[in-house]
Amino acid sequence: MSDLNLTSNNNTSGNNSYGHESPSESSGNGASNGNGNGNGNGNSNGHKNPPVQKAAIIYSYVKREFFPTEAQYITEASAYEDAVFIGKELEKLGIEVALIPANDNIIQELSSHHPEVVFNLVDSIKGNEYLSATIPGILDMMDLPFTGSGLLGLALCYNKFLVKKLLQTAGIPVPNFQLFHSSSDKLNIDMRFPLISKLNEIHGAVEINKDAVSENEKQLRDRLSFLIKTYDQPVLVEEFIAGREITAYILQGNFTKIYLAEKVFNKPDEKYVFATFDDQWGESSSDKSTWPYTYAKYDDTLLKDYVRKAFDITDMLDYAKFDVRLDASGRYYFIDSNANPAFGPKELNTSMGLIIQELYGVPFSEILRRLINNTLGVNSESGISGTNESQPNESQSSEGSPEAHEGLSS
Repeated sequence: MSDLNLTSNNNTSGNNSYGHESPSESSGNGASNGNGNGNGNGNSNGHKNPPVQKAAIIYSYVKREFFPTEAQYITEASAYEDAVFIGKELEKLGIEVALIPANDNIIQELSSHHPEVVFNLVDSIKGNEYLSATIPGILDMMDLPFTGSGLLGLALCYNKFLVKKLLQTAGIPVPNFQLFHSSSDKLNIDMRFPLISKLNEIHGAVEINKDAVSENEKQLRDRLSFLIKTYDQPVLVEEFIAGREITAYILQGNFTKIYLAEKVFNKPDEKYVFATFDDQWGESSSDKSTWPYTYAKYDDTLLKDYVRKAFDITDMLDYAKFDVRLDASGRYYFIDSNANPAFGPKELNTSMGLIIQELYGVPFSEILRRLINNTLGVNSESGISGTNESQPNESQSSEGSPEAHEGLSS
């Protein structure tokens, strides 16, 4: 019997309800010589035998009181349900799965289950996203191989300002930007309106709405005052880039592939067109004409080169997502960088599922195989074999729905 159902009732907080847990993501490295997420040097398993028989999924332990606003809570509320769904997908590969919440008993639970690989889906600890960067450190300390970026990659991800600086230094184009610690900080003279304000340490498009764009300094000061007071953290302000928007997904595992998709917006009456919190977390209809945007395949060698460089410079592993604007002059601007973006198949409405799986035709089972093989430092001959291991099928589908659980975004 799988541990999937056993551990789902093992609520370490003292009650029997896991229904208010939080979602998250993960990623790892594709090197045969290992790296900071516990990846090793491969094994001698047979061609068709899974390299692991036991896996753990660790996920955010969520309570409403952990979060300052309902919006931030919404981005994490389905963590347990998402983990259950992914666990069932792993079971289809013949892997026994334990579900473990990221609370005070995480080390004890991991020690008792002895997983051979850990899917790190932790996106916050007690409502703080930046604390999720401690999870790779715990797993490294326990010598447990895990999917997802390591401690440094995740720590960088939760400081958008620092990521912007790194990209800028590496020659990757970004909009003009400035970090505000208070609403009275002086505005840099090179900043040109309209400007868009983003929480520096919180993803999930929290507070990305019409009020996020400021056309003058008074609007900006009011917005900064609200965000800093409500969330008690700095705010990243950058120039709003009008134009098209491209999502770049990078996935490792025996080979590294970049999947590009353009957001095709359905907002003819909007002055500033971008994906809002409601677009990403609201209810979606089966009627495509009502969707705020869909995805369409996109391809450009220059952008792929930028994405590879950004992936390396930010120390990301396994998989990552970058949001890029393309202005009327054909210039790219990286506006968001996400280590461990929302993990899961299209049924969970993740950007991974809608782009890699639905748009490009790569089965979710193949994504799981690639990540496991990559995390353990094995190839398709010694790890989990898959029909699309070397040449993922790219379907003719040209559209995917807006992602209700896009997770790490803006």
